[in-house]
Amino acid sequence: MKVSNNLQAAEKWYLDLRLEVRNKGGHSSVPTADNAIYRLAQALVRVSQVEFPLKVSEVTRAYFGGQAKLDRTSEKDTLAAAAKGDPAAIERVAESSRSGIPCCVRPAWPPCWRADTRATRCRNLPRERELPGSSGRIVGRCAGEDQGGRGDAQVTISVTTREENSPASPLREDLVRTMSAVTDEMWPGVAVVPTLSTGATDGRMLRVAGIPTYGVQGFFGERDDYRAHGRDERMLVQSFYEGQTFLYSLVKKLSKAQ
Repeated sequence: MKVSNNLQAAEKWYLDLRLEVRNKGGHSSVPTADNAIYRLAQALVRVSQVEFPLKVSEVTRAYFGGQAKLDRTSEKDTLAAAAKGDPAAIERVAESSRSGIPCCVRPAWPPCWRADTRATRCRNLPRERELPGSSGRIVGRCAGEDQGGRGDAQVTISVTTREENSPASPLREDLVRTMSAVTDEMWPGVAVVPTLSTGATDGRMLRVAGIPTYGVQGFFGERDDYRAHGRDERMLVQSFYEGQTFLYSLVKKLSKAQ
């Protein structure tokens, strides 16, 4: 069942950091308490426990306000309160998506509210029986929040990739109205809902340059069949052709309105 057609007006940006520990190393037959891998593991545990502050924007307010109108469960009022920036309601929505409580919630919702950190790569591992002189990880950090206090002088943190913050694009009434009209022509009753993308797109660079940029879909899939970036990523054939028709109609109507 088609519920909403998303209008992407904002996205998260990311910062890649390298965490590294260096010491004299050695051999496992004469172990020392100063183990680089253990120190790095402890640092990564501390990183995993960092919780960034909640942030509410025009786009996230509009998104959850739209979801509240579509929801048919007991969470409807919670979604509406979250759209107004109620911290308790936001935490309730995030917890619902983590625990699987039935409501109109997706696992991607928590990253809409705050920055997050994820360890994504491991390298510089030693050979068997060798204690490493160094050990490192790459940690991808969304939204570029600064967080100090790593708690270990041997752990060095360096930036490997830095993106500029991508501002949200204003929710233009003419765009939302036109997109809603085309959506209703093709899928009567389906709502247009502004969204914040949890991953960066090419539109980020245009927004950084001061050019408002929007992502439109017109693609629908099975609600519980999310395969993005998986080896079995796929799209329904019908959805592919519907998406092309939707984009063509939207561009035509928008160009005539200028």
